[in-house]
Amino acid sequence: MEEGELPWLLVNEVGGIRGILHSHVPFLKKHFHLITMKEFLENRKDVGKMVQAIYLWWHKPVIDKELLQSLPNLKVIANSGVGMDHLDLKLIASFGVKMANAPRAVSSTTADTGMALLLASARRLVEVHNISISPSMDYCEADILGVKVAGATLGIIGMGRIGYKIAVRAKAFEMNILYHNRTRRKVHEEQAVGATYCKKIDSLLQQADFVMLVVSLTPQTHKLIGKRELELMKPTATLINISRGTIQIHWLASQHDPAVSHSAVLHPAQLGHVARVISKFLPLPFPSLFALCSSPARCTQEHSHSTPGAVVDQEALVAALQTGVIRAAALDVTSPEPLPRLPSLLIPWEGWGSPAEARGIPAAGRKLAPLPLA
Repeated sequence: MEEGELPWLLVNEVGGIRGILHSHVPFLKKHFHLITMKEFLENRKDVGKMVQAIYLWWHKPVIDKELLQSLPNLKVIANSGVGMDHLDLKLIASFGVKMANAPRAVSSTTADTGMALLLASARRLVEVHNISISPSMDYCEADILGVKVAGATLGIIGMGRIGYKIAVRAKAFEMNILYHNRTRRKVHEEQAVGATYCKKIDSLLQQADFVMLVVSLTPQTHKLIGKRELELMKPTATLINISRGTIQIHWLASQHDPAVSHSAVLHPAQLGHVARVISKFLPLPFPSLFALCSSPARCTQEHSHSTPGAVVDQEALVAALQTGVIRAAALDVTSPEPLPRLPSLLIPWEGWGSPAEARGIPAAGRKLAPLPLA
């Protein structure tokens, strides 16, 4: 590459379901010569020699041995999301190609999602909204108001970067906070959010009104919450799961952090970070990467770039909801899909619902189509 010439960046396509967003193109073109897979395939021999970086969006383009062999000067692959479960990192490293992602870019928005699920399930917002806009609804029972959040106890399982941000938000809602983590937080961090450490997960489950899972999927956390754990929870408790993906080790700009694979809607700051990493890293020696474990599950959230983890035994969860072992559950994503339509189950990314009778809604309300219930 001649001095002053922009490095060539391979993307799947522009627009469409699996293409980068049109709004990203001007920014990327400031830093790279953009080439699509269609253009690459039309002139594989010549274009292949020019490509130095690949930008993955929605897991595309697919990184396999054939593609890597056809890009002799490839230096880096930048993933637009956090999780890299869909990549064969050992294969990529064997070609001397380095990986980059943006593990911190969506910590705050993921914490927002967790709190949104908690509030929606507690106050039955989705259900109440559908009832309020129905022309056939005359009245509904007072218990439609749900349960109180202020003064309730939130148990956070996984007090990492995102878990701590959830604690900050929960404190603002005047919640009592318990947490369980492999490593206890520093005293001043606990005091800042009013959090109490539970060395044993069972103790947290028995006390919490809301249990929020914020862990990465590892062999140790696979089906962390099963029948036994659900039966330890209060019958009035709600389980909220925003966990998924695998734990990865990766280096960005010569710094390494164990990163939790959460859903990643690419934000402008994240896009800029990925671009800076690609631009800066071309001359840098990055360590090889490896995956500690894999999660062959599918993600349901639109624009998500990581995979759902089986942290919760979903068969046990469905049974617990059907038999009243716990009050409700709110899940960011599910695997497998779909789950049964239950009045006590909230899944924000799909169409779900249950018969109006399940909530004691009067006859006038039973003319409604199945409602998304919190």
